[in-house]
Amino acid sequence: MTRSTSNSATREAPGTVGVSLLGTYPSTRCGIATFTRALRDALAALDGVDADVVRVVAHDEPGWPDDPGEPAGVAGQWRQGDDGGLHEALAVVAGRDAVVVQHEFGIYGGRDGDEVVEFLEGCPVPKIVVLHTALAAPSHHQRYVLDAIADRADALVVQSFAARDRIADTITDLGGVPLVVIPHGAALNLVGASARLAPSPVVLTWGLIGPGKGIEHGITALAALGDLVPRPTYLVVGGTHPKVLEREGEAYRSRLMSLACALGVRDQVVFADKYRTTSDLQALVRGADIVLLPYDSPEQVTSGVLVEAQAAGKPVVATAFPHAVEALADGSGLVVPRGDATAIAGALRSILLHPRQADAMRRAARDAALGLAWPTVAGRYAELARQLVGRRLAALGESWR
Repeated sequence: MTRSTSNSATREAPGTVGVSLLGTYPSTRCGIATFTRALRDALAALDGVDADVVRVVAHDEPGWPDDPGEPAGVAGQWRQGDDGGLHEALAVVAGRDAVVVQHEFGIYGGRDGDEVVEFLEGCPVPKIVVLHTALAAPSHHQRYVLDAIADRADALVVQSFAARDRIADTITDLGGVPLVVIPHGAALNLVGASARLAPSPVVLTWGLIGPGKGIEHGITALAALGDLVPRPTYLVVGGTHPKVLEREGEAYRSRLMSLACALGVRDQVVFADKYRTTSDLQALVRGADIVLLPYDSPEQVTSGVLVEAQAAGKPVVATAFPHAVEALADGSGLVVPRGDATAIAGALRSILLHPRQADAMRRAARDAALGLAWPTVAGRYAELARQLVGRRLAALGESWR
């Protein structure tokens, strides 16, 4: 089932570094799939880089050739639990110079996704592993998986300093493997027409929703702003997470609607759950006045939504998850305690009533955006790959002496 694009049918041209990305990929609906596609596209757009993807799919998920939603750039497929898919993945990356492996405990087969260890063991080229999850209290087996990854990787990448600190504390022995911080990456979204679904100030939350997203705190905070004129609108964009949908249907969304009715703000809460293209979503973000991230979990050391909000130059109100505490220290937003609707309301009120404060936050976000742009982020991955390839070639040359 191995496929090749026009760029990856043969070894890349002299001077070009060939990189395969391993991870979930659209049409899979998850944050890592979105990340993999964005990074692949940004790498492929760089001079001197040839990039393709080995797509990881769940055992019950449509995959090539049955998935018409799969975008270009896929050179192979690995279905969870499929030894043939593992061999296919290894065959694809063996023809490249380096591989960038997306890691999260739930995307590979086996207990805590430990099938990825077998891939790393058999992979003959330099391996960059992107650790998308850094748990504060991993289980014994999760620690084993991370130790095994570190033992077989040539470099580990995390997306925040908070993640770096957690991973350094979790892995038993890094053994000299570089632990590199490269931010998540985002498309700059500073210019263009805006889409507004309400004439009043818009507070926006977006992404796949489900319990833990804290949207109920945003609705409760909105009810505390009833004295503002005009009253703000809370726009919640995104479908229910597929795993939540499978487990409980739309029960969470129904609870949110019931809460909005009970608090008298049903007309101010807009749920927009239909599919939106990237350009449509970007227009909605440009049209927002504030981005709200009311997450309950203290575990989130990386948030793609937070990065995209900064890339759009938007003031952010976020609960105190690690990435928000770190990223908003530049003045581009306000951090409030998790689960505290009163604090959320106070932060929203402050930004909405003080234009100078809001303008200062927008400037800080725009300054941060330049370092988060996908071409910049992809360039850092390409440079890391070149460094590892250079070390490998030097080591091979030394072994012949």
